[in-house]
Amino acid sequence: MVLRPWLALAIFVTLAFSGTFTFAQGLGPDIDRQRAMNGIQDYRTTGSVIQVRVRGEDHKLFTQQALVTVANTSDKTNYYETTRDNSEAVVPGVTKGNCEIEVSAVGFISVHLTQAIAPIYRTYELEVVLKPDPSSINLNAALDAPLPPKIRKQVQRAVTYMKATDLKHAQKELEAAAKIEPENPETNFLLGFVFLQRKDSENARKYLEKSVAGDPHNVRALTMLGKVRWQEKDFANAKSLLQQALTVDPDFWNAHYLLADSLLRLKEYPAAREHAQLAIDKGKGAAGKAYLVLGEADAHLNQDEFAVEALRTYLRVNPESPFVGEVKSFIAWLEQRAQDRKKDPNAVSTTVLSRDDIEAADETDANRLAMRGWAPPGVDDLRPVVSQDTPCPAERVITQAGERVKELATNVSKFAAVEEVLHEDLDATGHPTKRENRRFDYSVEITENNGNIGVGEYRSTKGELSEFPEHIETRGFPALAMVFHPAKRDGFTMTCEGLGQWKNQATWLVYFRQRADRPNRMHEYVVYRKNFPADLKGRAWISAQTFQIVHIESELVAPVKTINLLTEHQIVDYGPVLFAARKEELWLPKNADIYMDFQRHRFHRSHSFDHFLLFAVDSDAKDKVPVVPAPDKPATPASKGPVQ
Repeated sequence: MVLRPWLALAIFVTLAFSGTFTFAQGLGPDIDRQRAMNGIQDYRTTGSVIQVRVRGEDHKLFTQQALVTVANTSDKTNYYETTRDNSEAVVPGVTKGNCEIEVSAVGFISVHLTQAIAPIYRTYELEVVLKPDPSSINLNAALDAPLPPKIRKQVQRAVTYMKATDLKHAQKELEAAAKIEPENPETNFLLGFVFLQRKDSENARKYLEKSVAGDPHNVRALTMLGKVRWQEKDFANAKSLLQQALTVDPDFWNAHYLLADSLLRLKEYPAAREHAQLAIDKGKGAAGKAYLVLGEADAHLNQDEFAVEALRTYLRVNPESPFVGEVKSFIAWLEQRAQDRKKDPNAVSTTVLSRDDIEAADETDANRLAMRGWAPPGVDDLRPVVSQDTPCPAERVITQAGERVKELATNVSKFAAVEEVLHEDLDATGHPTKRENRRFDYSVEITENNGNIGVGEYRSTKGELSEFPEHIETRGFPALAMVFHPAKRDGFTMTCEGLGQWKNQATWLVYFRQRADRPNRMHEYVVYRKNFPADLKGRAWISAQTFQIVHIESELVAPVKTINLLTEHQIVDYGPVLFAARKEELWLPKNADIYMDFQRHRFHRSHSFDHFLLFAVDSDAKDKVPVVPAPDKPATPASKGPVQ
């Protein structure tokens, strides 16, 4: 990659893809399951079958993909299935015993059932109704609102983008709708939500105020506007807005939590304690952060034992909180105060947690860069919504995703595609100041030898940087999925964040980060033949049905200051590609985007791949395949041979 004619810069990384498409295997004892490409399920089983049909609150078939988890408490076997187009999930091979069944979907309250499985094989037909979780922003509510026909399409597209956390395109669609209907409350609410997610408090407040003016009873807009005021430390106005929201919906736990914290800052401790407890009671496990407010309020009210109990509960349910160290110190202080009070009953003093100081100190340069409007939000700045009460089988998810990635390297030697490239120079607000398009014949060769993965990447060019927009050549960044390859995985810490969704399909979200105690074997820049490792962190959306990686994003752990690289944000979408001649379906990168800030030069590069051709050899001969450029084209490899 080159950002100036005199500076040659290239990314050398392993090219990676989600692995060969395979049908789910081994979900239960003695299961032999095959699924046809059209989604019809055919199964043979030596156990009973649990068939779950999911409906929405209106009793219509549930349109969002849901996850069904079956835990057999007798033989300790766990089964995972997702609903299909008919909103049914079928779990075969279930053995005799008592089963705990959970049905989950993002934005909805999970349903728990118990089913006894008899020794005689039979089919158990169950039906569940999922109700919206009042603590989640229900984006589908926007589609149910009475929208004028002339803006409905824009809003529908915006909601689709928002569910995929593509805020840039969502904002574009909503701004187009706002030009047609400037005062529409639903459009203004969604715009406020988008700007709040993008850390743009001023615009978020502007649109949410317009939404509330148009619909004073919109509890979502009132609560979100209260949150904006709360973030701006305008606690008096936040209190007023949140109280108004609770008159509309007294069960909205998130409004209770924000109100409790606002009251705490206003030193109205009894009321703060009351609403913190209401948030906990109505949140049903989702409002764990409210224990911190409850503990602080109790401390101010000199209820030390209750305060310590609440704060210990907070640490138990929020083990990764940035306030863990200070909360522990605060607990020790409270325990000492209780001891002092036993010696002198008249000794009374209070303290508060300095969370504002922690939040200010935590706002690093890298975080501030991620909040700018020209690039997507950083992976640590915008956490997608996940189901609050659905435990993630982390080891299974990470292992199976790695197997899907590994299968591609094992079964495929080479493929080709047509590559379309859009290059944009960006200003500080993200608007393009210059655009260029290119088209290339593109090919990739994958070799594997003794666990080392070799990748050759080729384009139909003469190898000259002048053939690329702004003399910037982008190579290798579809490699993100290789993070999960068993040969690379131990270089990263991985955390399963929970059950989410991607384009209405249920997905597990896995956060990854380069380990400081392991060498970086994934990502580096080469400038004037010098190597500059660039550590990555990111998030992958992994299908709960097939464990294929469907979407992945990454960014730098820290800027590479030696080459003035401040920002790099990569986004890759994967999808199935059917090769009819081999009757095989592979998951390959379909679209990839990269945003960079290098020496004060901001740009966005979009790649799309189509017209795939597959070349393959049998596994015995694969290690002997030489590196071959695209036919009749000079080679411009991004990496060659084993990746170190």
